[in-house]
Amino acid sequence: MSEERTYWRKCATCGKEIPYRGIYQKCSVSSCRKSVWCSVDCWDIHNPVMNHKNSWAEEETAPPKETEMRAPIRKIVSSSKPSATTSAAANRGDIPKEVLVVASKLKAYVKAKYDLNTSGNVMDALSDIIRYEADKACEKAIADGRKTLMDRDF
Repeated sequence: MSEERTYWRKCATCGKEIPYRGIYQKCSVSSCRKSVWCSVDCWDIHNPVMNHKNSWAEEETAPPKETEMRAPIRKIVSSSKPSATTSAAANRGDIPKEVLVVASKLKAYVKAKYDLNTSGNVMDALSDIIRYEADKACEKAIADGRKTLMDRDF
């Protein structure tokens, strides 16, 4: 039989148990959001190792134990905007419309350079722009008689 856990999570640095409804620290950098720390001192140990720029520890409260018993609610969000592609293959409809941008990298760049947050809808818009530009570049490569897409095609 499995024993019931009496704590929410463990500190990523020292391993101390963080109780349900307890105070913990999380990193302000979006790519580090999965780890938690029991104190600012433990977070300070993490920060130089990861070499974050403009980061800080954010104080949060752990959820109550009752929330872990419920199944997580997952929401699937897709863009309803039509794709801006021009190639015949993309217009067939059999190519999945996926996000082509690494969200964490873009968000980190925008935050570091401009100190702005980035909306989730930006990834869909940028993916549409990338598809459009890639389609134009592919058509140019095909017109040049090549089977390799190159930087000069953009």
